[in-house]
Parts: sequence; structure tokens; C-alpha cells
Amino acid sequence: MQINCIAIEDEPLALKKLTDFINKIEYLRLSESFDNAVEAISYLKDNAVDLIFLDIRLEEFTGIQFLESIQQRPKVIITTAYDKYALKGYELDVADYLLKPFTFERFIQAVEKAFNSIAEKSSSIPGDYIFVKTAYKLEKIGIPDILYIEGMSEYLKIVTANKNILTLQNFKSFENILPKNNFLRVHKSFIVAIDKIESIERNRIKIQKMFIPISETYKEAFFNKIRMINNLRGNKWKN
Repeated sequence: MQINCIAIEDEPLALKKLTDFINKIEYLRLSESFDNAVEAISYLKDNAVDLIFLDIRLEEFTGIQFLESIQQRPKVIITTAYDKYALKGYELDVADYLLKPFTFERFIQAVEKAFNSIAEKSSSIPGDYIFVKTAYKLEKIGIPDILYIEGMSEYLKIVTANKNILTLQNFKSFENILPKNNFLRVHKSFIVAIDKIESIERNRIKIQKMFIPISETYKEAFFNKIRMINNLRGNKWKN
């Protein structure tokens, strides 16, 4: 999975900086760049784009006018030296608003937001795998291989049957992507694959050698899920 993007920026130095930042992110692919919005509109009629980096102050046709003119709108990250357009930008559902001059760290934060949103939108794609962002690449992971996901400070650790993967994606994105019939949040720091549970004892789940706590926040939903599974299999159970 690669995110195809375009840049609309009429300042050559700003475009060079933006291009350099984009090229540092392995899963971003800059398909084209424009110094005006009119040419970008024509390009979008014949080309699929996932993400647009958009300057606001453009000659003849502003970035806001551009956003208002396109109906099937990809994710947009606004890049501008003016903060007065922020409210209007968010009314048009932009992914983020970067004020120039912005750092690479701030750029990554904006791209993270856009990536999570694009990943959630693509979660309806059929298949038994997902793509997870690790460092500067996307790694394919088989959904049946996932045992559980653990929150670790700024990272999430995806534990599979064969390997562990660290990612900066958040729990919300995985809750939206993973099949809800088999994956459930049981703690603020854990999502588990129900079919990988070996036993449940004293509000703890055992998966292989790992004991995972069930917090009070998620306890009722978890046991309701277990009860529903038993009932569907004709095994009536009460806790």
C-alpha cells in the first residue's frame, strides 16, 4: 500500500522543502506538483490521489476555492503561512493544518493523521491481511496471525505467531480496521484476538505465555462477547 499524493504550492523554495519531506517517507509517493490549483483540478479528473498538500494563498484560484470546487475530495493537508484560514479548513474536513515554517517532526504528525484516516477508510477492503506502518515502510501482516496488540508508551506492539511489529498507529485505527467479530479491546493497553485465547481466569486472559488483564471499563463488553459466542455454539454459560 502506497499513498499517492500531489502538492499544490506556488513558492519554489516551499515546494522544494515539501518535496524533500515527502521523499523521506517511504510510503508517500509524490505523483505530481502544481504551482496553481486550476491545473490540479484537471489532473484530478483523470488520476486517483489519496492525499493533497495544499497551499492557501495561490494566484487566481485560492486553496479554499479549490477545496470547495472538488466533490470527491482526497485527504488534504493545508500548508500555509497564515493561520486565519484554519477554521475554514477544518470546516472542509482537512486532515491537518501546517503553519509555515514547519519542522519535519510536525510534518510527520500531519501525515500520521492522514494515514490513519486513509487506513480507516480502506478497512472495508476484503482480504485476510492489513498493512501496518513501521518506521518508514508499510508491512503486510496476516490478520489470522495476530495474537494481541499491546500499547507501549508511544508505540503499539503487534504480537503475531511469528514476529512482533512496532508501529506508531493508534488503537482507534486498529479497532476500525480489524474484524470486530474476532478482535476486542479488553484494556486501555490491549486488543486481543478472541480465537487465540487459551483460558480466562480472575479477569486475566492467557494467550500463549502472556497474561493480559481485563479492565473494569471493558469487562462487561468482553464477557458479553464470550457469552454470545457460547450461545451461538449452543453452549449456554453464566458467569
